[in-house]
This record gives sequence, C-alpha cells and structure tokens, in this order.
Amino acid sequence: MNLILLGPPGAGKGTQAERMSALYGIPHISTGDIFRENLKKGTELGLKAKEYMDRGELVPDEVVIGIVRERLAEPDCETGFILDGFPRTVAQADALKEMLAETGRAIDHVLNVQVPDEVVVERLTARRTCRSCGAVYHLKFNPPRVEGKCDSCGGELYVRDDDREETVRARLREYRAKTQPLIEYYRSEGLLRDVDGGASMDEVLASIRKILL
Repeated sequence: MNLILLGPPGAGKGTQAERMSALYGIPHISTGDIFRENLKKGTELGLKAKEYMDRGELVPDEVVIGIVRERLAEPDCETGFILDGFPRTVAQADALKEMLAETGRAIDHVLNVQVPDEVVVERLTARRTCRSCGAVYHLKFNPPRVEGKCDSCGGELYVRDDDREETVRARLREYRAKTQPLIEYYRSEGLLRDVDGGASMDEVLASIRKILL
C-alpha cells in the first residue's frame, strides 16, 4: 500500500502517519524529519535545507527528489510506504510517478488532510522542541510536566524558527500557492481522498481507515 499525505503544515499529518505506520506495518517517510536529522548532523544537505525552511520557503525540487529516491529504494519500502511532506509540487509528483514506475509501483491513495489556516497557526505556534533530544511538546495538547523543560531529559524547550507565527503564515501562503495544484492533479487521477483534519486524532484515523478498506 503506497500512500501520500497532503495537507498544510500543522494539519497533523505526522501524527497520523506514525499511527498508520504502526497499524499497517509500512514506513512513515517524512522529508521534514530527514532534513532535520541532516541539520542535526551538520551535513551540507541539512544546512542548505535550513536556509529555505527558516524563510518559510519550500526546499528546491532537485534536493527533495534526490533524497526521496534514495529512501524509497531501501528494503523496508518494498511492501509500501507513507509519504509525508512529499510531493509538494506538480513537478515532484511527476518525478515520483516516474521513479515508482521504474520498479512497477504506483500510488494507491492520496489523503488530503484539510484544516483551516487559523487552526494551523494555533497548533504550530504552541509547539515546543527540546534542544537536547528533539522531543516535541504542545502547550495545549501535550504540555511538559515542568514549563520549559523536557520530560525525558530535562533539556531546554524552545520555539523552532519555522514554528514562529510569521514563519507559519509564510509557510501557509507558500503551501497554498505551490501545493494547492497537487490537489487537482491527484483528483484528476482519481486518487484524492479528503479527510477532515479538524476532528480529534482518533476520529481522523477512523476516517482514514475507512478510506483504506
């Protein structure tokens, strides 16, 4: 089962992808996580990606396509995968179709998680990340036991640059302009399935499971 999760930043795609990964036994592939891991290691890719992410811009197609191609070639993707954060442009979607066709594969479903912009802003600006271990908290939904400190390691919690309000709104504008055409792209191919991302986590997962039956 080969799946794509579409939706604005803060739509809850990562949370649902992790739950689906455990449920269906297929890997969750997040381009954002791959970039952050490279940034943590100080790689050239990580530093290059950070320049764009800090400005609320999308990382260039050629960079993203390259890392996705490498990841989909790994053995754990043979029985399926969940793509989160890719594709984000029609050019990336075309590249994905071509790279999958090379190995006789195709996308089965594209889940479009829909959430209003103001809800996204509220969700993301309340996120806090541990400087030491990278654990993520939310002041409303998953607050730390002690304000400003990580439950796991006691590290300092901070607001990531891409979770600041001005950056979040820039990311939303960028998403609408460049990713919105993907919705029509996949709708025209009969693959798009709309999901109400404003519901509870359990309700969103239940909706997804019905689609995948």
